[in-house]
Amino acid sequence: MADPKTPEKMLSAKPPVFHHHNNSPNASLQLPSPIITRRTRTASTSARALENPVVTGVVKSFSRSKGHGFIIPTAGGEDVFCHVSDIEGEYVPMPGDEVKYRLCAIPPKYEKHQAVHVQISNLTPEVHHKWEEPVFGSSPAK
Repeated sequence: MADPKTPEKMLSAKPPVFHHHNNSPNASLQLPSPIITRRTRTASTSARALENPVVTGVVKSFSRSKGHGFIIPTAGGEDVFCHVSDIEGEYVPMPGDEVKYRLCAIPPKYEKHQAVHVQISNLTPEVHHKWEEPVFGSSPAK
């Protein structure tokens, strides 16, 4: 006879573990948690970020549909997370684009950083899409 599903047993049950294999080149990159966007960043955090120097890097990956990507710093070190809300300019970044950005510490421990005020300084030769263009399809939005 099966155990009855009491509220206590349902709350104490562990969630199922899902194992999926990701063959993506970005599988080893971890998203910050929580993800801090321009909209949710405090005024003091934004002010501190503006005090940081402008640094350069190359876009490693960027997914418009997921709303984030990663930048390889020119000076070396860990790849830097970049949220879609921190991209400035009219074009969607593509891998290989050279960018300028400032670093902003990520709470709660402020040990890791994300890129803010990201500007593409040198576009790759591939065709770049503008933000107002549809995500899918080849014709511009009307």
